[in-house]
Amino acid sequence: MNAILIKLFATALTLSQVTTRPDAVRTQFDPAKDGAEVVAILRDGCAHMRKSFDIEDINLDELISTAMEDPSAVAGDNAPKILHGLDLTELNTSYKQFCKGENPANSPFEAGAVIAFYNNAVKDLPSAEALRDIKLPSASVILDAAGKPYSETFETHGRRLVVPISGVPDLVQKAFVAAEDKRFYQHHGIDERGVIRAFVGNLASPGRPAGGSTITQQVVKNLSVGDDVTYERKIREMIVASRLERLQTKPQILGLYLNGIYLGRGAYGIEMAARSWFGKSVGALTLPEAALLAGLPKGPNYYSPDKYPERARERRAYVLSRMKEEGTITEAEMNAAMAADLGIKPPDAARQDSGFYLVDHLAREARTFAGLESLTNASYTLRATVNAGLQSALEGALQEGLATYERGTGRARYEGPELNLSEAIKRIEAAAPVPEPAAEPAPAPEAQKGSRKAAAAKASAKSAVQPTRQPTRQPSWQRALISARPPLYDVRWPLAVVLQTGKNGTRVGLPDGRIASLEPGPARGKLQLYDAVRVRLREGKGSPRADLRVRPTVQGAAIVLENRTGKILAMSGGFSYPLSQLNRVTQTVRQPGSTLKPLTYLAALNAGLQPNTLVMDAPVTLPPIGGVGDSWSPKNYDGGGSGATTIRRGLEFSKNLVTARLLQGGIAAKAPDSLQRVCDIALEAQLYAECERYYPFVLGAQPVRMIDLASFYAAIANEGARPSAYALEAVERDGRPVYSHPGKAPVRIGSADRVAFYQLKTMLQGVTQHGTAAALSGISPYVAGKTGTSENENDAWFAGFSNEITVVVWAGYDNADGVRRTLGRGQTGGHVSVPIARAIFQAAWANGVARTPLAPPSPEAKALIADLPIEPRSGQRVAGGGVIEHFRLKGGQVADTQYTLVPRDTLYAMRPDAEDGDYGNAEDGADVAGDLFGNLPGGRRTTEDPFTQRRSAETDDPWGLRRDRREEPQAWPGRDRYGQVNPVPFGSPFDDDGGARARQRRRDPDYLFGDDPGY
Repeated sequence: MNAILIKLFATALTLSQVTTRPDAVRTQFDPAKDGAEVVAILRDGCAHMRKSFDIEDINLDELISTAMEDPSAVAGDNAPKILHGLDLTELNTSYKQFCKGENPANSPFEAGAVIAFYNNAVKDLPSAEALRDIKLPSASVILDAAGKPYSETFETHGRRLVVPISGVPDLVQKAFVAAEDKRFYQHHGIDERGVIRAFVGNLASPGRPAGGSTITQQVVKNLSVGDDVTYERKIREMIVASRLERLQTKPQILGLYLNGIYLGRGAYGIEMAARSWFGKSVGALTLPEAALLAGLPKGPNYYSPDKYPERARERRAYVLSRMKEEGTITEAEMNAAMAADLGIKPPDAARQDSGFYLVDHLAREARTFAGLESLTNASYTLRATVNAGLQSALEGALQEGLATYERGTGRARYEGPELNLSEAIKRIEAAAPVPEPAAEPAPAPEAQKGSRKAAAAKASAKSAVQPTRQPTRQPSWQRALISARPPLYDVRWPLAVVLQTGKNGTRVGLPDGRIASLEPGPARGKLQLYDAVRVRLREGKGSPRADLRVRPTVQGAAIVLENRTGKILAMSGGFSYPLSQLNRVTQTVRQPGSTLKPLTYLAALNAGLQPNTLVMDAPVTLPPIGGVGDSWSPKNYDGGGSGATTIRRGLEFSKNLVTARLLQGGIAAKAPDSLQRVCDIALEAQLYAECERYYPFVLGAQPVRMIDLASFYAAIANEGARPSAYALEAVERDGRPVYSHPGKAPVRIGSADRVAFYQLKTMLQGVTQHGTAAALSGISPYVAGKTGTSENENDAWFAGFSNEITVVVWAGYDNADGVRRTLGRGQTGGHVSVPIARAIFQAAWANGVARTPLAPPSPEAKALIADLPIEPRSGQRVAGGGVIEHFRLKGGQVADTQYTLVPRDTLYAMRPDAEDGDYGNAEDGADVAGDLFGNLPGGRRTTEDPFTQRRSAETDDPWGLRRDRREEPQAWPGRDRYGQVNPVPFGSPFDDDGGARARQRRRDPDYLFGDDPGY
């Protein structure tokens, strides 16, 4: 038996069952015993179909006879392609056997072969009940902090927003029914008349054959049996469709269809399509919009309004005419809708190109806090805390900063283009016609019985019209560039295509059609024609210029946290999400280096030390904790020390030795007890779940999560109130609340009081004014913070805050196989991370975050603080000039701790000329203003606002560093960082070098105060 004949009979067996005995469809037959039953079923089916042919006014006998005698009269030149070499004599014999009751002796029919094919086709048949209970994969919409659509999350082929059929206007429903299945409400899953129309149309019209599928069959194909173009799939589809009709109502089936179909622009379902094409919900669609969407299921690409607007208009006109024929709309409404503009929104207007790490974090919070198993098993609306503009800018700043680091260190390597557009450009230039999709189902021929050629001609006349291609003015390279989908879809540098290389220079084309000259950098001599590369534009007079940007191998991360609430305004967990989905803000820990030092200084301030307390920046050895293990002898970054210095300067210039010495009597009497105090604050601040009690902890040796470090710095900005970071504000489903973030006030860190936190804040502002983060001096009135560099420059950090936000930036290489790769000597937090943080602060202010001078102390803290002028290097109280320091009051008086850790006698003994008495006694400078710390007669004390008063003649020099050096007070000397006697006094521009002009000057890599010989 001919193979195609076997498939046709198996399909006919299926059709006969579902149309004549839908309640008793058999899915297995015995090849040896059930042959006679199969023949009976086929004959019943043919009788049923003949009645349908009669209804459609087609003379089946005449049509078959013509096909047997002259196939070209029916199918033209396409006959061999459609009939697949089938022996038409066998087909005619079979028709007579089953449809005319004859018993030919030479029958080609073999029941066993047909049964075998049928049994195999329906094996493991999907359940119709599964469709009744199906939950379609859905997209959840994410709104930003302004309530605007920001992103979507969905599975592959699941970008849909499920809506109940009751939410779809009747006009939209009728548009789809008119276009796809006009007898939807009359048939029972299989439309015999549709099958007949498709059969006649396929014979009469060249092109892709129409299937005559109903809406119910399309539901089954899309959601159950798949879309294989095989007889097996068609057999399975018809059976499941017939069963589905008995399980669900017509509205329910139409709802599955409208929510399941693909309608272009990546949109599945009518609601997502309405939003993608028109920027509105399905309930707001107009008649021409509904008709346009109803025309898309047949060929979303072929009829795409983006690519082929004229085809889309013609298809819309067809749908409108069908609606008019069905009486759904009037002729006037039809004509008005046909004349209407397509009205589509620009494509990709809502495409997400940033925030992928943040969206992942939102999904985790939704599971943890809202109890949602998945954001794709239903259509949710998530309200996020993200500031969309800041998020995009943060990613750009991080990417540019990491690339700048690698260029500056010579580590940038060009590994090839992101993609090459040669093939895409060739395809566009070839401009091959797009294959025509299946023709519209041909209406029933209206010729009289017996007029077979008239019936064929009528069917042919109803085939689809092939519209002409529309010309385009864009060059082929630009069209290819615009439609390119680069692998690194979240990189902020624009994509450009190489149009020229060689001796005359390199030129690239930009998406807007301009052509720019390119500085290829590390790709010099390696670029090929039509390579797609990333560039940074340099706009100016004349034609644009561009610099190549190479994807760095170094990684980084950044977060912006709102201080008062803990809202995550922006976050990036790596250079690019497609390269690595690991969120380094929340899912990794790294050594924080000196960004953890504020913990120790906070403990010291809370213990009663003042910012002007002197500490020896000199070698120190701390004994083993509990007598177990080794003693600890830390070193400064440059290996030396600078003698006595204030703890303010110790923090501003990130002195390891000063930090370590604070453990030796500065916090508690014994170093282990001091360490425990620091650990207590760290635990209460939730920086760690447990604190490893070893001395290097105070220098940032214990790894920390970036998000926890951000919350701690926000607590400093809040005078000790630590917020809990979060990104998910609320979840809704179908307009009903599912989850709302509980409004929780920041939790106060009780291990230190407001005064200690405020003093620490002012010291961290000194870091940005003239310390290791002096690159931020231009914005230091608004920003305080701390740089950090871990051992061997493996990690570079900056953590800082304004009144409103906290910004933390990290850069480093991922630990591959446990190997930690260094950033390179001198690549510190001040050099690598501070420039990124500066760009982020500027972006925050440009995107709605307030820019205000750092706030003065709260009323609670202000009552316990006195603001007094001091000489910044020695910490000595001065009568005039100097800078304002912030002193804790105890019993209404300033607590004098300047010499608590370094007795005066020790300082005098360190003077090279102590016996000469040139410097007088320590009290000399205090006589003009009461005692040494400004406790004035009558109980008066100084209480100026440190952030609003005019602290020097130059408003951009709040620490008085630009005074004429002749006016600088002459204090006592110290020793240089190498332990040698410093022959010049504090306040001299050479005090940090100890007369080192005779030798090569050494510089702390975290020292960013330019060439100013002061701080």
